[in-house]
Amino acid sequence: MAEVIDVTKAANEIVPDSSVPLKGSKKAAIIMLVLGKDGAREIFKNLSEDDVREIAKEMSSLGVVKASVVEEVCKEFSAKFKSVDGVVGSYDVAADYLRGVLDPDMFENIIDTIKGPSGRNVWAKLSNMPEDILANYLKNEQPQSIAVILSYINPAHVARVLSLFSEELATEVLSRILHLGPVNKEVMESIQATLTDEFINMAGRSKKRDQYSFVAEVYNNFDRKLEGRLTETLSAIDPEDMEKVNKLKFTFDDIKRLGRDDLMSVVTAVSRDPELKSKLPLALKAASPQIKELFFSCMSKRAAGIMQEEMQGMGSVKLRDAETAQLEIITLIKDMGKDGLIDISPSSAEEEMVE
Repeated sequence: MAEVIDVTKAANEIVPDSSVPLKGSKKAAIIMLVLGKDGAREIFKNLSEDDVREIAKEMSSLGVVKASVVEEVCKEFSAKFKSVDGVVGSYDVAADYLRGVLDPDMFENIIDTIKGPSGRNVWAKLSNMPEDILANYLKNEQPQSIAVILSYINPAHVARVLSLFSEELATEVLSRILHLGPVNKEVMESIQATLTDEFINMAGRSKKRDQYSFVAEVYNNFDRKLEGRLTETLSAIDPEDMEKVNKLKFTFDDIKRLGRDDLMSVVTAVSRDPELKSKLPLALKAASPQIKELFFSCMSKRAAGIMQEEMQGMGSVKLRDAETAQLEIITLIKDMGKDGLIDISPSSAEEEMVE
């Protein structure tokens, strides 16, 4: 296409048949369907994620659109796109239009949003199940089965579930997760059938997951007391396993292993995010003196003074609230690391400098 069309704006300017009131995003969805995949893809590439999500949601729920409505919405295109049956929108059509246009993460995020809870597979459903219900259910299973099930769901949710287990069972499950091999199709189908009647067939893991990274993520989501106790017990079972996990963990205390330039980048990123900026004083309340000083050293004297006054004005705060705020800062740091903006590799901890 020689020129990218602002579909949302154009759609809002079209007045459909008065008997069929349509909002802009629905009209945009109709235009996309009429343009076909090739034309629509060129436009999707130039829209924001929010616009893509909204239009895709409308495409997935349109159903059959009468030709008269299509012609009204696409006045200037009606001569080329007249159709007796109109166009048909469905979830599969929306997915087909978006696949290959968006990067994989954005595609999965939007498609998962469109599906809603009823369309998600059994593992996504487990990740959204209240941890107390899931924990009570799993307590009656064998540690190996629990390990397989938990290895497929969100690490933060796994941490909350394990915190409701006895420490002996939690340690046993973590140890088994670390040594899980590929799970074959028959076993996975059996597990899914047991968990729920609504499941999709899975062929097992297409590639082996890094279990040490997974357990490290689980540990990152424990509160400090439980993390300390489980670290001690897992170290007693297999010191080598715990050492590998420790190298992959990134806690708030690990910020000290960041280089000054990297920490300056983190402080800048936090200051540009209003929500994270408001959470930083709370996060620092529970930080060690060394971590506090590192953050203050990356700020102007005035900014550091304001931060210290704000922290003092908070008075006593709940440790859990402070740790939750720290986790949000850690998430930002890890995202920056994944994007190559800073270096958070385990080796950086071994390169700390002293004066």
